[in-house]
Amino acid sequence: MISREEQKEQRKADILAVGLDLFIKKGYTATKVSDIAAAANMSTGLLFHYFESKEKLYESLIEIGVSGPQAMRGLCKEDPITFFREAAEMIINSLTCHPLSAKLFVLMTQAYYSEPQTDRIKELMKQTLSIYECIPLIVKGQEAGQMKEGDPKALSLTFWSAIQGVAQAYARDMSLPLPKAEWFVDILKC
Repeated sequence: MISREEQKEQRKADILAVGLDLFIKKGYTATKVSDIAAAANMSTGLLFHYFESKEKLYESLIEIGVSGPQAMRGLCKEDPITFFREAAEMIINSLTCHPLSAKLFVLMTQAYYSEPQTDRIKELMKQTLSIYECIPLIVKGQEAGQMKEGDPKALSLTFWSAIQGVAQAYARDMSLPLPKAEWFVDILKC
């Protein structure tokens, strides 16, 4: 028998999943609190018991979306190939084990381009891992003869765009096979 606290956490997770689906399908502005409540099979009043507003629900999703890139900052940066391999493995594992993670890629892209944003969301978005942060690692890999020659910014863009594209395609059709993490790393390797 599950405890009351576990039921509450499950209900909150269900609301987050429904909100995520609606935000990526309809957009933040077009999604109404009543839409979320109806999709979650609850009253609007009960939904407010879990999230005080649509903004707070959206912020919670953005916080979850930011947590993955933040975790990548802790990966080994001594060896550039190892960093990119571990980052790709982390993402592929997340896509495999947590179905909502693919949809979070879509939401985070939408959030990046959306206006207006609350100050909290703007602050959260600054915490995402940027392609620019990886440029020194690519330069280091190039200097060590591990990575392709060429514009490090373009190589970083290619690596992260490939991952983004796969995640977004997977969000649309989770029956698609996911590539091996190493295939993304091969984009960078000599």
